[in-house]
Amino acid sequence: MSSFIGVLVSDPWLQSQFTQVELRSLKTKFTSIKNQNGKVTVKDLPSLLVKLKAFSETFSEEEIGVILAESKSGMSKEIDFEEFLRIYVSLHAEAASNRGSSKNSSSFLKATTTTLLHTISGSEKASYVAHINSYLRDDPFLKQFLPIDPATNDLFNLARDGVLLCKLINVAVPGTIDERAINTKRVLNPWERNENHTLCLNSAKAIGCTVVNIGTQDLVEGRPHLVLGLISQIIKIQLLADLNLKKTPQLVELVDDSKDVEELMGLAPEKVLLRWMNFHLKKAGYKKTVSNFSSDVKDGEAYAYLLNVLAPEHCSPATLDAKDPNERAKLILDHAEKMDCKRYLTPKDIVEGSSNLNLAFVAQIFHQRNGLSTDSRSVTYAEMMTDDIQTSREERCFRLWINSLGIVSYVNNVFEDVRNGCVLLEVLDKVSPGSVNWKQASKPPIKMPFRKVENCNQVIRIGKQLKFSLVNVAGNDFVSGNKKLILAFLWQLMRFSMLQLLKNLRFHSHGKEITDADILNWANEKVKSTGRTSQIESFKDKSLSNGIFFLELLSSVEPRVVNWNLVTKGESVEEKKLNATYIISVARKLGCSIFLLPEDIMEVNQKMMLTLAASIMYWSLQQPMGDSESCPSPAESTITVATPDASPAPSINEEDENSSLSGEVSNTTIDDNVSDTTAVSSQLDNEETPACE
Repeated sequence: MSSFIGVLVSDPWLQSQFTQVELRSLKTKFTSIKNQNGKVTVKDLPSLLVKLKAFSETFSEEEIGVILAESKSGMSKEIDFEEFLRIYVSLHAEAASNRGSSKNSSSFLKATTTTLLHTISGSEKASYVAHINSYLRDDPFLKQFLPIDPATNDLFNLARDGVLLCKLINVAVPGTIDERAINTKRVLNPWERNENHTLCLNSAKAIGCTVVNIGTQDLVEGRPHLVLGLISQIIKIQLLADLNLKKTPQLVELVDDSKDVEELMGLAPEKVLLRWMNFHLKKAGYKKTVSNFSSDVKDGEAYAYLLNVLAPEHCSPATLDAKDPNERAKLILDHAEKMDCKRYLTPKDIVEGSSNLNLAFVAQIFHQRNGLSTDSRSVTYAEMMTDDIQTSREERCFRLWINSLGIVSYVNNVFEDVRNGCVLLEVLDKVSPGSVNWKQASKPPIKMPFRKVENCNQVIRIGKQLKFSLVNVAGNDFVSGNKKLILAFLWQLMRFSMLQLLKNLRFHSHGKEITDADILNWANEKVKSTGRTSQIESFKDKSLSNGIFFLELLSSVEPRVVNWNLVTKGESVEEKKLNATYIISVARKLGCSIFLLPEDIMEVNQKMMLTLAASIMYWSLQQPMGDSESCPSPAESTITVATPDASPAPSINEEDENSSLSGEVSNTTIDDNVSDTTAVSSQLDNEETPACE
């Protein structure tokens, strides 16, 4: 690859939304207007934007002008290039929503927050408020603000401090955030709010949310469409958490043989829910197949059959006999309420086909009564099909990392989703732009097995070019789902992206390759510079299990981020777990995007120790030199008390939530390692963005 200085954008998040090809093209167009007029104003943009492919088929020049007039303070306002890019991203989201874009409909996670929808569903808002009131009403801190009135903007106002969203993440996936790391008091200063939102966004990524288009400032401002989109994802993750063989081995009843089980393991949670629903509908004699949670359930017939087969004791012939859809929907909800299902929707939501609320409703029915067999033989078979603990943990880490990159595909199960090679090609093109020859790649659906092998062979070739260790590894190993080799390849890919990030940060001064040893030496020197004596020999040093070294490392890069009053000696298993949980939350609060679990620290998983240290190093190297004497600490007034000897520390900027080493690989690149698969999948007038769609 040839190195070059591309178009640089000061906001890492904004940089990550475009490829260098797109940035150069847009920069050329922007500069052309500026050269003609001496400056660029909002009113200059409609004539430019309407010529771009992303908007030409959706908006007229007049419509673009109206949208910009509504969203901007004045059409004569002068804008710079970065403001132009923000307008482009926002308008692209508007275009996607107008087209009813569903290219990522295979997963609900891709659809909610990556489009900046400016319309708020009152029904969804009311439903999510009811969920929050129900699950957080007894929270020691939040109960003073609950219940929330859905008719007001209290939800968005309460979300401004970040506490609500952090607590909601813990409801969805218990233990994700160490609540000792949350800044909780009635009035927070800007630094504390920023810390909470940084912790929230990095933790949301760590449970599988897509937060590519959300920054801490969006949450601080309580932007309704973004806040509601994030809440929607978090709640859905909670509701769909049990829709897998590991949590509900009885799901094996939905399939006939081992091949079908493998397919089931690779399905998105909502697809599993649909299969479960159709399984019972078939038993009940329902003739149609339900393929979505909107138009296929509008008439209520499917719900009537489903509830009758699951809870016949509450069955009423009146439900199916009802001619009025609204009346039938009301009877359905009455039936569900007798089963103790929470009311996530109204009769109107069923009739209008609200997909999010109908999905939540069906998930509730599944939780209350799934109607599946408890046959021990089936359960044992399902348990045999699931992976061992270590393999599952690594699969989870790589899956979350891939999904945080902003590629087009969404991964539900690494071992199943990489077998056609397309996902791996997308990731390679993201971390090493230009490395993939898309003309030689096949995109899904791929029916011919040899096409999958061709894709995976190209993956192997690129891996060898990047100097990965791939002795005796062939593309067919990935196609056949060899878990050991897939995990080994993904680790090398993740490690490559980390080291490239660090190399690019230091490009102007060094330009040398960064190695594991460099990260180890940096960590030891950083801790030593604070006067502490902890040192490690490698990232498999058993002393790391107590967590003290990483807490000292975090404290060395941001002196007030660690509250030493909460740190244990790490002698017992319980103390080690407390420290490990605290480390992960403090690192995320600082701005590190990491996907490890407390057990990885306690057991000293060498790979995860390297990613954690590298992520902290990446964040530290991004901070301006010399700020430690002049900037206030972000944790100055936090509930977590600083150590007595803590010194002033650099502030955490609003952009720091993007300091993701393991997540957003293209955020700070300054050579050709810039994102080539954009989060907004933007298309300019004469370029196409390659992706496996």
